Amino acid sequence: MDLRKISSQLSVSPQISPNDMAAIKEAGFRSIICNRPDGEGADQPSFDEVLKAAEAAGLEVRYVPIKAGMVSDQDVDAFGTALDTLPGPTLAYCRTGTRSATLWSFHESKNRPMPEILAATKAAGYDMNGVARRIANGGKTPTETGDAKYDVVVVGGGAGGISVAASLHARKPDISIAIIDPADIHYYQPGWTMVGGGIFEASETAKTMGSLIPRGVKWIKAAVAAFEPANNAVILDGCRVVKYDRLVVSPGLKLDWEAVEGLEETLGRNGVTSNYRYDLAPYTWQLVQEMKGGRALFTQPPMPIKCAGAPQKAMYLSGDAWNRRGVLKNMDIQFMNAGGVLFGVKDYVPALEQYIDKYGVTLNFFHNLVSVDGAAKKATFKVAKPDTEATEVTVDFDMMHVTPPQTAPDFIRVSPLADAAGWVDVDQATLRHKSFDNIWSLGDVMNAPNAKTAAAARKQAPTVADNIAADIDGRSPVAAYDGYGSCPLTVERGKIVLAEFGYGGVLKPSFPSFLIDGTKPTRAAWFLKEKMLPPIYWKAMLRGKEWMAKPEKLTIAAE
Repeated sequence: MDLRKISSQLSVSPQISPNDMAAIKEAGFRSIICNRPDGEGADQPSFDEVLKAAEAAGLEVRYVPIKAGMVSDQDVDAFGTALDTLPGPTLAYCRTGTRSATLWSFHESKNRPMPEILAATKAAGYDMNGVARRIANGGKTPTETGDAKYDVVVVGGGAGGISVAASLHARKPDISIAIIDPADIHYYQPGWTMVGGGIFEASETAKTMGSLIPRGVKWIKAAVAAFEPANNAVILDGCRVVKYDRLVVSPGLKLDWEAVEGLEETLGRNGVTSNYRYDLAPYTWQLVQEMKGGRALFTQPPMPIKCAGAPQKAMYLSGDAWNRRGVLKNMDIQFMNAGGVLFGVKDYVPALEQYIDKYGVTLNFFHNLVSVDGAAKKATFKVAKPDTEATEVTVDFDMMHVTPPQTAPDFIRVSPLADAAGWVDVDQATLRHKSFDNIWSLGDVMNAPNAKTAAAARKQAPTVADNIAADIDGRSPVAAYDGYGSCPLTVERGKIVLAEFGYGGVLKPSFPSFLIDGTKPTRAAWFLKEKMLPPIYWKAMLRGKEWMAKPEKLTIAAE
């Protein structure tokens, strides 16, 4: 048997046999739906055989036979009626399980967003992209024609999306460009570390989306449900279809809070906080100010995450605040890192280790947060050190700063654009999709092996804009992204270790060492982070002004 869970109430399976009933019952199922017509295969038990064995095992059964590739609205209604009236959990089966998963997808389309449906079925091993169009559009709107059409469509109105739209508009002011994003507010997320450290106010990091969309670029305020690259179409929630000649994908990451048991219920109270959320960063600073002693945990999940240094930035600023107040001696600071190193680029580690010693931080590597009991103030970690059997350890805390696990959004992971790991599959130099020549990606969702930071997007946007402009002109790619990323590590109030690096951890300093030596904590780097980077972000990067971000020339480009 191959039982694949799709929801709490439904699992699907390839063909089962009468001999499987005891195991199905033992697995906790209370009912079965058969979606396979009799006589499809010579080795197929009849429904009557399955029915008798199931009833003997105390299971209820319904017969909703579906011809392969011919799911009708009536079939969906019959399946829904069976699912709604049978005692759950229910197991549905057909020849491979695909028809059962398809029926569930259509049935749930009235109640669940499409990305959630596609993610659930993909997790069970079923690719429902073939039915995405019908689910998204109520079975009515084909993607051969669209509700709107643009020369370039940009998915995502974050740092990467707005920047590339602005840069492209500056190069090609006569083409039509649209940004698709449902959010009303755009956030300067690099500022949340400073909010959690008491340097910025949260309101300083937020502006209305409408005020930032480049002039001459259309804003489509909607969520993307699915992609149909074969038809150059983006399917939106609400059954609309947007067509494009060229597509840029840059929607940002999904923060997977629910992946940690008990975390969502306790965020923002019981001493549990995170600078990864706008509304929680002020709570971080509140906790730091209130604490006079006790244990503070700072967690880091497995990579990739947005800004790999952010978990320890929070820790250093907290340690500095406690040191300035004279209570550091009463604090037990512990860094719970799912990885095995303090920072991925070794040149910056010595400077960071000095602050680990200064604040008396205990480093706990290979510790991944799996559950939180907020009321009891206990956190449980899976400890998976190399060449040893994984164990779990539960740690008491008074304060805990959590960095959530992070993935590509569901509508990316289940799309034809994604690689096997769920990231948009691009050439790491040109940022062009490996399979679809008229699609590019930048920012956090693409699979180039670079740091996921706003500084990276600042360099990627001109590269993508140059290459799309060249493509419009009928030329080969002209620009290459070198993997640049920057992580200003706030080691104390007033000093920063400015980590700048490219692919393979190669150092990529923007300034001569006599101005800023990135391997050492400097006040100049702090001034850059506090005073210069926010206006550069708002007034230059998002407006297509490429200060210190001119793309590298692709040496193999054909002129």
